[in-house]
Amino acid sequence: MTSSAPAPLLRLSGITRSFPKGSGDDILVLDNVDLRIERGEIVGLLGRSGSGKSTLLRIIAGLITASHGTAQYRGQDINGPPDGVAMVFQSFALFPWLTVLENVELGLEALGIDETERRRRALAAIDLIGLDGFESAFPKELSGGMRQRVGFARALVVHPDLLLMDEPFSALDVLTAETLRTDLIDLWIEGRLPIASALMVTHNIEEAVLMCDRLLIFQSNPGRVAAEIKITLPHPRNRLDPIFRQLVDSIYARMTERREQRQPSHEGIPGSGVGMVLNMVSTNVLSGLIEAVAGAPYQGKADLPELAQALQMEADEMFHLAETLQLLRLGDVSEGDLRLSEAGKRFSGLDTDGRKRLFADHLVAYVPLIGLIKRVLDERPSHSAPAARFRNELEDYMSEDYAEETLSTVISWARYGEIFAYDEHLEQFSLENPH
Repeated sequence: MTSSAPAPLLRLSGITRSFPKGSGDDILVLDNVDLRIERGEIVGLLGRSGSGKSTLLRIIAGLITASHGTAQYRGQDINGPPDGVAMVFQSFALFPWLTVLENVELGLEALGIDETERRRRALAAIDLIGLDGFESAFPKELSGGMRQRVGFARALVVHPDLLLMDEPFSALDVLTAETLRTDLIDLWIEGRLPIASALMVTHNIEEAVLMCDRLLIFQSNPGRVAAEIKITLPHPRNRLDPIFRQLVDSIYARMTERREQRQPSHEGIPGSGVGMVLNMVSTNVLSGLIEAVAGAPYQGKADLPELAQALQMEADEMFHLAETLQLLRLGDVSEGDLRLSEAGKRFSGLDTDGRKRLFADHLVAYVPLIGLIKRVLDERPSHSAPAARFRNELEDYMSEDYAEETLSTVISWARYGEIFAYDEHLEQFSLENPH
């Protein structure tokens, strides 16, 4: 069936993808990405939100094209959706007016399969994925986990060589996601999944180690492959296995490595200064994290995977929180550990007003955009300024979506620290008590 040196199922070489920014320039999302997928393996793309993983998946699916580089499936250039590739999305993406059976049959109908064969294959896929007896149900009658099973059945019914999965379990509760992951791996091990290989995008480290044979770790801004890790643990894998835990710890450490030291004084450099993308992090959650790390059993230093598990947080959320502490000099992340700084420890022992004052001081000192807004408001006779003035500057360095999230984050943090006020209706910053 196969030659002595079979061609890879998928080969990507030098893939680059840019999108236009508000300023009219381009923002680089993917940079020089290489990827091979052989038959018989599950490969994971593991990275932070915004690292371009889903964009890469859409290039492979033929939904968008690369700006540069070549993408080949079975040795042929990908121009539009290739035959033999199916995709499962994060959202269930079912047609609410169709039954389970009708939703699953859709892909076969598009392929021109006759009704009898369509029905036979759809029923087999529904049975395989654990939905036997729900053929006539409508999506609204199903739980989230069952709706995602329909999504898998719809993808598998066409017997694709390559199954693409874009964070397929992230919209499910913890127990439902675990059950569905386990069921799929069992089917894969038993050779009952009608696929040759799978490529899964995720930011859940344990999920990636649990399911995949090989991981590509993506770094962000722009997205590029930072490391490749082979996982040789036999299935079924045990999360409590010391080797499993060691793998998870090492991946956390790798994903929290500092690529470069941020220099807040270098305004105008993307990724630092005013051009720094800020992820929305709740000050309440941040305060709770500081309290948790300051107290027993951590006493100021915590292992990130252990902390994420104890607080029931996804890795991505924990990364954002830990990096915010690092940015504000309230903590430091190194080799997968979070250590509180002296200021962070002091914060944990202060009352509410004391915490706000310390937080405000660190915001102005270490978040360049907040320092800029504060200076502008101090210098203007009216002590006010339109949000558009700062939004336009942000869009010189990042996409409109990131600019909006960064501005919303600044508004939320500054309100907590009582640094300046923001009027939602006028879209205007102001000093409530100018000095």
